[in-house]
Order: sequence, then structure tokens, then C-alpha cells
Amino acid sequence: MLDISEKKIGGNALNGLSLAFIGDAVYEIMVREHLLEHGSLQVGKLHKMAVEMVRASFQADVFDFLEPIITEEECGILHRGRNASATHIPKGANAIEYRKATGVEALFGWLYLEGKNERIKELFEMILAHSKKEVNN
Repeated sequence: MLDISEKKIGGNALNGLSLAFIGDAVYEIMVREHLLEHGSLQVGKLHKMAVEMVRASFQADVFDFLEPIITEEECGILHRGRNASATHIPKGANAIEYRKATGVEALFGWLYLEGKNERIKELFEMILAHSKKEVNN
């Protein structure tokens, strides 16, 4: 898990899009570390698997899963990210999915900047368990 000490910026000082900016990287690293735990796979296959977990529709599902189970403070951050106005929506995503994905990334960015690495791990494990359940249904 990424843990760089001496962070200078607190998460509460940033807007939703700034939190999502760093959270995107944190979430991506979590996904990549998770995929590498499965042993040595071809890079192309790893990339394809990573794309599945970081795409907006997947993260929108994560938003819906997390919203009722996280703390009130975390939910506020999730909503701050979702409500931030992005100027560009990537192709392959609709506006609602993209906004929810931004909320998830903002939450991960805030947790990272606040030094809550154990909570990041806990939520990510919950996301993995939820996504495996969804695939099996």
C-alpha cells in the first residue's frame, strides 16, 4: 500500500475535483497491487483487468455500494466529489456514472491525504468482496 510520509496537504483543504485527482492515482495503485497479488500475468492481461476496475461504470457501482455503509464524514466527501462540476466526460461513460466515479476517487484521495491508510485498505477489501459477489450473481 502506498504510504508516503510527510504529506503537506490535508484533504479538507481541497475541493472535490482536486481530491479526485489524487484519489484516482491511489485507487489505481490499489487495483494494480491487487492484480499483482494473483501472480505473474502478461502485462496486456493485467492492463485489461485493471481497466475493468477503474472504469466509470464500475466505480459508479462502488459509489452505490459504499454510500450507505461509510461514515457520515466519508459520505460527505463522497458527495463533494460527485457534486463537483467536471468539464469533460470521457467517452464510454455517462454523466451520472462519471460523477459517481469522481466521488469514489475523491473519497480515496481524502483518505490518503488524511493519512487513513488502514481505512483505504478496509474499504478496498470491501469493494473487492462486493465486486466478486456481483460477478457471481
